Amino acid sequence: MKSLPYFSRGEVVRGFGRGSKELGIPTANFPDSVVEHLPGDISTGIYYGWACVGSGDIHKMVMSIGWNPYYKNTKKSMETHVIHTFKEDFYGQILSVVMVGYIRPERSYDSLDALIAAINHDIEEAKRNLELPEHLKLKEDNFFRATTSTSMTTSNKIMNGH
Repeated sequence: MKSLPYFSRGEVVRGFGRGSKELGIPTANFPDSVVEHLPGDISTGIYYGWACVGSGDIHKMVMSIGWNPYYKNTKKSMETHVIHTFKEDFYGQILSVVMVGYIRPERSYDSLDALIAAINHDIEEAKRNLELPEHLKLKEDNFFRATTSTSMTTSNKIMNGH
């Protein structure tokens, strides 16, 4: 995919409410305005990269882009699982991510347990891949420093690009 690495930023909005409750794997969801601006060569599937909430620390992440076939969604989404335990929800805060690699296409599963196992496998693969030097350097990208400004404009709050 020519568009990787791909940088994206937007406000965390409420999703379908399944990540934490049903799966035990909390996700942060981007608004439609961010999802709709993905380039054409970013196909649906599972990605890995780096994420930062507000001006906080940068953590590893996995992201599902698509329609979540197990749930038969009719609306495309970008759901990010930040590989870190947060003390509370962060709805309304700015999430900045850089997608650096692709793990697999979307799939449907025969059971919720099979879906959860696949997600956990994706998380482990992301953790391993993000230790590669070419991926570690993106953790230090200036993109993440831009979120520390207290005078963020609307154009800084919603951003997609390379």
